[in-house]
Parts: sequence; C-alpha cells; structure tokens
Amino acid sequence: MKILISADMEGATGVTWPADVRPGSPEWQRCREMFTSDVDAAVRGFFDGGADHVLINDAHATMRNLLLERLDERVDMLTGRHKDLSMVEGVQYGDVDGIAFVGYHGGAGMEGVLAHTYLANTITGVWLDDVRASEGLLNAAVVAEYGVPVILVTGDDITCEDALGYAPEALKVAVKDHVSRYAAVCRTPARTAADIRAAAREATPLAVRHDPVNAGPHTIAVEFDAEHLASAVTVVPGVARVGERKVAYTSAHMYDGIRTFKAVTTIAAAAIEEQYG
Repeated sequence: MKILISADMEGATGVTWPADVRPGSPEWQRCREMFTSDVDAAVRGFFDGGADHVLINDAHATMRNLLLERLDERVDMLTGRHKDLSMVEGVQYGDVDGIAFVGYHGGAGMEGVLAHTYLANTITGVWLDDVRASEGLLNAAVVAEYGVPVILVTGDDITCEDALGYAPEALKVAVKDHVSRYAAVCRTPARTAADIRAAAREATPLAVRHDPVNAGPHTIAVEFDAEHLASAVTVVPGVARVGERKVAYTSAHMYDGIRTFKAVTTIAAAAIEEQYG
C-alpha cells in the first residue's frame, strides 16, 4: 500500500501570518518545524495503519520547506520545482492507493486562514464547473482521474468544512480554528501531532484505488482583482475573457486543466506591478 502526502503550509499548525509561510523569513524558519511535525505525524500514522510506502510531495511555494532530517526514516520526500502535476505530483504513475492533503487551506474568495488559490492574493475566485474551488477541490478532481481517493485532510476548520464537498469520506483534522484571514485559535504541535497521527492511522484502510473518474470536459474560470491580468493570461491557448476581470477555459481532462491553470497563474504573477498590482 502506497500513500502520497500533498503537503501545503498555510494550513499547518501555528501558521496565521504571511511571513509564517514566506520562504527565507525568520517566521517561516520557525513555522517550518511545526509544518514538518504535522507531516511527520501523518507519515507515522499511515505506517501505524499498515502502509508499506509513504511519499511526501512538498507542495508549498518553492516546494523546499520540509525538514527531511526531522522525518520518519521510512519515508521518501519529493522536494523542489518543477513538476507536471505540481501539488499532486506522483499520483500519475499508477502505484498510489490513497492521498492525504496536509496543511491545506480555504480557496480564493472564501473565509479561512490565509485563504487563496495558488496566488497569495490577486485571484479573487476560481470555479470548477461553476463550483467555487479551493486547491483541495482542484487537486481532488485531478487525483480522481487516476482512481486515487483523498483519505485525509488537515488545515483550519474552514478547510475541513470545504473538504466535506470533495472528499466526504476522508478523515479531517482541524489544527486551528479560523478567526480571520490572519488570526486563528491554534492547538499546540504536541496536540495536533497526536490528532493527525490518530486520524492517519484510522484513514489508512480507505486507501483503495477505484476506477478512474473522468467527469470531463471541465470548465475552469478564474477571476482577478485587476482587468489587465485577465487580458495578460489570454495568451494561453484556449483561455478567453468572459468578464472584465474574469477568464475561462475548458479541458477534456483535469490533467490538462490543472496544467493550464498553472500557466495562467504563472503569467498573472509575472504581470503584477508592485503597488498597483
């Protein structure tokens, strides 16, 4: 049995502030230890539950955040950029039985601690087939095409509520309770590690591959906070404006859908001009 962990950082224990997840800052250096604690707890829980192999995909920002030397010696970790499937890289090879979303967060335009979708701000909303989409929903649609169930989700309480929509059977662990975009009631790392490990152990039997689900074609819409960004991203083939600040495109499969989304967000990020966005 092989489990893939997609590890993001905004939903990690103790994280509430942009500097907490900005690589290179003193706050990031401190919080990456708590991030590593969350992920390691999931690793140990999956091994407790009978997993034979656990692979971590470091999926935040530069994708070089987790402290390899602090992880259970049985685990493997995929670190660094660039990856065909970004946050869920590794699921496409046919040997993953279940996936965990650890440290996830709410989507752009939603409530939640550090809520966003790919870009920290700039994007005000993303919709997958007319449903407002978090990174969790987008990634769940990708892994479904490979027959891989989402079996565990951790983050703030808003993230756990969001996961009920795309992974109702998955175990959920709230490591903090949302107060505002930059505030939360946080549990200590010792408590969250115990909770995550127990949930991962309980979730392990859910790691059973099913028939691939191709619900496509899929339409993804992206709304920006500035008109010029919508104009800029239409250089991506198939991406068209559907509003003053909104674009959309349709993909036959989520493999293409998420790769196009990555291209759109990369171009939008490059088109932002300091204070004026």
